[in-house]
Amino acid sequence: MSPELISILVLVVVFVIATTRSVNMGALAFAAAFGVGTLVADLDADGIFAGFPGDLFVVLVGVTYLFAIARANGTTDWLVHAAVRLVRGRVALIPWVMFALTGALTAIGAVSPAAVAIVAPIALSFATRYSISPLLMGTMVVHGAQAGGFSPISIYGSIVNGIVEREKLPGSEIGLFLASLVANLLIAAVLFAVLGGRKLWARGAVTPEDGGVPGRGTASAGTGSSTGGTGNGTGGTGNGGAGADTGTAPAAVAVRPEQETGGAEGTGIRLNPARIATLVALVALVVAVLGFDLDAGLTAVTLAVVLSTAWPDDSRRAVQEIAWSTVLLICGVLTYVGVLEEMGTITWAGEGVGGIGVPLLAAVLLCYIGAIVSAFASSVGIMGALIPLAVPFLAQGEIGAVGMVAALAVSATVVDVSPFSTNGALVLAAAPDVDRDRFFRQLMVYGGIVVAAVPVLAWLVLVVPGFG
Repeated sequence: MSPELISILVLVVVFVIATTRSVNMGALAFAAAFGVGTLVADLDADGIFAGFPGDLFVVLVGVTYLFAIARANGTTDWLVHAAVRLVRGRVALIPWVMFALTGALTAIGAVSPAAVAIVAPIALSFATRYSISPLLMGTMVVHGAQAGGFSPISIYGSIVNGIVEREKLPGSEIGLFLASLVANLLIAAVLFAVLGGRKLWARGAVTPEDGGVPGRGTASAGTGSSTGGTGNGTGGTGNGGAGADTGTAPAAVAVRPEQETGGAEGTGIRLNPARIATLVALVALVVAVLGFDLDAGLTAVTLAVVLSTAWPDDSRRAVQEIAWSTVLLICGVLTYVGVLEEMGTITWAGEGVGGIGVPLLAAVLLCYIGAIVSAFASSVGIMGALIPLAVPFLAQGEIGAVGMVAALAVSATVVDVSPFSTNGALVLAAAPDVDRDRFFRQLMVYGGIVVAAVPVLAWLVLVVPGFG
């Protein structure tokens, strides 16, 4: 057996173990990099560590650290309730508020599961109170998170654009962002129409005393999430880390001492100096990265340090909420990919895919591989592996690199509605007062439809025309 084939089979084993045993894929990938690099590729430690993505490490830690401070001091809670109050209780707009809110959170740097963990309990409590389909509300939250997930300063966007730059492929940060935004927006529109959205328009607004925001229902949503996370072993074990993320969901919506209840304003959270400063920091991050082309990771770390110095208590809590599992996953997978590149596996595999003789067929096959694996494991991890594998046949010039990367990104992330993925498990756990078995089946069936339909549609729209 050739060394290249051995290294690919080891990668498959890594995905299988991470999916079936709930072991962090990044940790497995580090072990695989050590084993394959030492025993098969004859690399020393320096050769193995040459593939470690130090720039992406800083982006992941810096951005998630800043956002964790925002969660710790209640800024994200304020954003959630302020956004809901804007609709003045119009029931039909609530699913779209949740879609836009999770999209905005991921667009400014929140990890997708973190945004879903924050918004899903509130969204699902609304669904229960106002008789909105939980499937509609849950999927709107997840698709909203993916809609903003590829902005130039987002985690997904930074990772994919970083991989594209490292592989010296033509890229379009705005094109990638718009592809994901439009795809998820269209899917959300179809879901809204099919799952009862039209009936919601006829119901008007909720009563003024509700204020558009649940009062005690918010706290009970947190309790329901905790119960759901414990009771749903199936949804939490198949996603390679969802259990840890699910456990944070109740804390994201727990009623804080600073909250006010009652009156015409409903439930609310006061702006204090820490929250105002955090809002300014989030805006500053967007301006610095988009307006001055500063590094997102270093900028976020700097802003987080400033906030931490002024409010150290929030900082101590925030450090524990940095997405360390995601950091480990990304760095591990990309380090293993670096070993594959060093030993020539990437070129060998890419030539094999290109050897099919029909580049368009190879492209759609890669999209389906990304969708199927991501439905049960990490979307970011599979993108980190597939994009480099596509480099050799993209270099032939018959397939547009910009369109192919966008199609892979869309195919690998829209399937996060699967109950076996982190986001799907969070939605399942956050739903109060529902038949969880039935809700699980609904998410599983919908996830299967997405896996079957979206890759070929993304291929037709983004790859076949030859963008990039």
